[in-house]
Amino acid sequence: MKLKNLIVVALLLAIGTVLHALFPGIIFGMKSDLSLVMLFLALYFFADIKTFLVIGLVDGILAGLTTTLPGGFIPNVVDKLVTSTVVFFVFYLFAHYFSTKGKYIFGVVLAGLGTVLSGTIFLTVAIMVTNLPAAMFVTMFVSMVLPTALVNAILLAVLYPIIVKIGERSGFIKIAPKPSIH
Repeated sequence: MKLKNLIVVALLLAIGTVLHALFPGIIFGMKSDLSLVMLFLALYFFADIKTFLVIGLVDGILAGLTTTLPGGFIPNVVDKLVTSTVVFFVFYLFAHYFSTKGKYIFGVVLAGLGTVLSGTIFLTVAIMVTNLPAAMFVTMFVSMVLPTALVNAILLAVLYPIIVKIGERSGFIKIAPKPSIH
């Protein structure tokens, strides 16, 4: 990864960490994971086959350090590693089939689904690692994961075009020119 891309990824993950740290814990110290939006943006625009796991691991560690759920460090690391792997490969394998607008829509939908995957993994690992009752899975899934997925999809829908514009103007993102008809 180029140094300038590494710097942008670091900035995105730092912004995600601040969002994660500032968002209050709601149920048993659990909070909506807004750092996922920045993880997805980093994966969509800057990750490659050599770096996606590192990006996921770093985001997992940062989210784990800012979690308010007792015992939430390990669930954060596990969920970010798995989520970054799945989201990266799904986007990597399918995004090139879409036009620019289609890629945007695909990215937004994938952010919502990726958040659901992340929340499911987080809750499962948290229940195994902590002493939370397994019966709380459905309640926490409905009250935390699904609303977070909706919020993350909306946030990504807003931030994606902004990142594209900033990236185009600064040279971080290269958009293929539109084919001309002669």
